[in-house]
Amino acid sequence: MTTNDPTISIRPGEHIDIPKVDVYLKHHIEGLDGEPTVTQFPGGASNLTYRFAYPNKTLILRRPPFGPLPKGAHDMVREAELMRALKPHFDKVPYIHLISTDHEVMDTDFYVMSELRGLILRRDLPEDLDGTPDLSRRLCDIYIQGLTELHSIDPAETGLDAFGKGEGYVERQVSGWTKRLSKAQTPDVPSFDDIGRWLADHQPADRPARLIHNDYRFDNLILDPECFDIRGVLDWELATVGDPLMDLGTALAYWVEANDHPAMLAIRPQPTHLPGMLSRAELVDAYFQLRPEDRPDDFRFYEVFGLFRLAGILQQIYQRFHAGQTQDKRFAGFGQVVAHLHDRCEREIAR
Repeated sequence: MTTNDPTISIRPGEHIDIPKVDVYLKHHIEGLDGEPTVTQFPGGASNLTYRFAYPNKTLILRRPPFGPLPKGAHDMVREAELMRALKPHFDKVPYIHLISTDHEVMDTDFYVMSELRGLILRRDLPEDLDGTPDLSRRLCDIYIQGLTELHSIDPAETGLDAFGKGEGYVERQVSGWTKRLSKAQTPDVPSFDDIGRWLADHQPADRPARLIHNDYRFDNLILDPECFDIRGVLDWELATVGDPLMDLGTALAYWVEANDHPAMLAIRPQPTHLPGMLSRAELVDAYFQLRPEDRPDDFRFYEVFGLFRLAGILQQIYQRFHAGQTQDKRFAGFGQVVAHLHDRCEREIAR
């Protein structure tokens, strides 16, 4: 079975000084011998990830994208320190070998972690994996078990509360995404002001804060290719401390079902459309079967927020395409997706 994502030659404009980095790594990490073969992971739209394959060990290097960066974004030091602090309490995190702020080595902060080998599910299953309903159900069970395991970690008891403010998290998220959507408005997409007002008026009270991933999807999980248990969880850039049900709502927004609108099926990032996969409603029920103490009287707020946040992410990208700041054809249909997400928010609110 195919395991781990294939890598590619380093893309133009994303080259790093390999000899300089090699010397630095050998000085700080014991046991590295020989010359590394360095390639790049092609996926992802945020930080850049490189594979340093030495004859006796393989390491993964993460750095921000090149060029000017928004204030507070792409914080490599925070992401790596969070993973290092989380490792003793959640063993599905790669081991952090080093965190570098030495800009003589690279023009930015970066970190190096261990490589976890396994199966990463992207848009479609690998050709050598049969997508049976039984397998789909097994994958759903593992997915939810991993999320609830993460949400069982008490930040206050583990020292992880340093990675987020906790109290007031819901209010900050609603306010922040309302502003981002308004700022990214284009004339061909409905305004989300009404959805933002509904969310502001229906915010739930603060619940006990937990560590939340904020991008929990199959394509950020490394699975055992035999039993499909989770070996690793990747991409902790957006992780923080807050309401765990916001994490569930965010995950649901990416959970595309087989009978969803064609606009959603077109951007589906994971194989949740397959026969036997749980519906979003069934996924919510499965979560609260494992964490019944967290079940709210009405889950609509979290579902609407997840769609609202996804609309904000896509609209910010689409605004750049609409303004001619990028010619990437992948983004041409994002306006249609955002309009559909607005309709879904209204339907959920009316439900």
